Amino acid sequence: MPASFIPARPHVVIAGAGFGGLAAAKALGGKLVDVTLIDRQNHHLFQPLLYQVATDSLSPADNAAPIRSIVKDHANIRVVLDTVEGVDAAGHQIMLRDGAPMPYDWLILATGARHSYFGNDHWEGDAPGLKTIDDATAVRRNVLIALEKAEVETDPEKRNALLTFIVIGGGPTGVEMAGAIAELARRSVSMEFRHITPHCSRIILVDSGDRLLKSFPDTLSAKARTALESLGVEVRTGIRISDLHDHGVEIGGDFVGAQTIVWAAGVTASPAARWLGLDPDRSGRVPTCPELRAPDHPEIFVIGDTAACPDGKEGTLPGVAPVAKQQGRHAAQTILAAMAGKPCKAFKYRNYGNMATIGRKHAVADFGRIQLSGLPAWLLWGVAHVWFLVGFRSRTIVGLNWIWNYLTYQRSARLITGLK
Repeated sequence: MPASFIPARPHVVIAGAGFGGLAAAKALGGKLVDVTLIDRQNHHLFQPLLYQVATDSLSPADNAAPIRSIVKDHANIRVVLDTVEGVDAAGHQIMLRDGAPMPYDWLILATGARHSYFGNDHWEGDAPGLKTIDDATAVRRNVLIALEKAEVETDPEKRNALLTFIVIGGGPTGVEMAGAIAELARRSVSMEFRHITPHCSRIILVDSGDRLLKSFPDTLSAKARTALESLGVEVRTGIRISDLHDHGVEIGGDFVGAQTIVWAAGVTASPAARWLGLDPDRSGRVPTCPELRAPDHPEIFVIGDTAACPDGKEGTLPGVAPVAKQQGRHAAQTILAAMAGKPCKAFKYRNYGNMATIGRKHAVADFGRIQLSGLPAWLLWGVAHVWFLVGFRSRTIVGLNWIWNYLTYQRSARLITGLK
């Protein structure tokens, strides 16, 4: 055991190295605690740009960084590659798939969320979502194979299905994914394929709500829809999916043949509530105390997508990166305050704005009194996302890739991998 890891000091275990878990670890770096950061992957993923990996704008390496490299300067932090499978709250232990139970003095649960198919889990094989690098490369493979097959398909019905792309869910991920697919299928590939023109492809975005981007003001939601439609995306709101399989989707009673379907309609939290013996909310999240503590377990904090944290307006905070990062820092500061005998403060989220991009030169940004759309919002979105990427290399490469794509319409990561 390294000399820097002293068992006599309080041991903080952080389950999950997403935005929240990593923010907590960094805030505890160099402090008089020993930190164990557990994740089933060896890398931290920048999820807001995962759709660009799925549509060939970025390679996986540009959108992720090794966890050990991120925390290497903090001698009191160690990283464990394993999967959390439960919590023994009474015994102050966290249960791991491969390792022995790990004791803790403080525990931060940042175990994230997975896709929710609303009781239709059998749809997952035909409509993958976007939560991991593997998800993104699987979607990329589906899209590119469909285009390759369409280039040589002579049957009109089969070719139309190959060139039909359906995105289910009208939140930021769905909107961004639909816009990116539209640009890829209608502009980028048409310069290289001989039998696919900009008008061959059909992109459909479906949402059961009455409008897209429900977390945005009505005006920006309408502008996002207009921008998508200008890219050739068919937007269908107020319609539910009744069935889904590998040949297409039942939309409002009509069957639409499609070989590529992407799920962006909902998520459900990790089973942290069950681990703690607590009643979850409708999305499976743990209702937290004001300090982000789990009810009846003051030594356990729940943050990010796993937490149902009140927003002060009779709702809960959204599962987005800024919320998770602020919660991670707050949990770490609360632990340090408690160790110093200082009073613990309630978590207060500072909302610095909400943004979503809709393809080339189109985006919407909500900063409360200030609302932006079009090119200004798109430029601001790009600067913000490059800035928050981990590591100078990632920022530089992503920035250069975006400039190249903007000038040439060419995609730098159009590789089909994982074929059997």
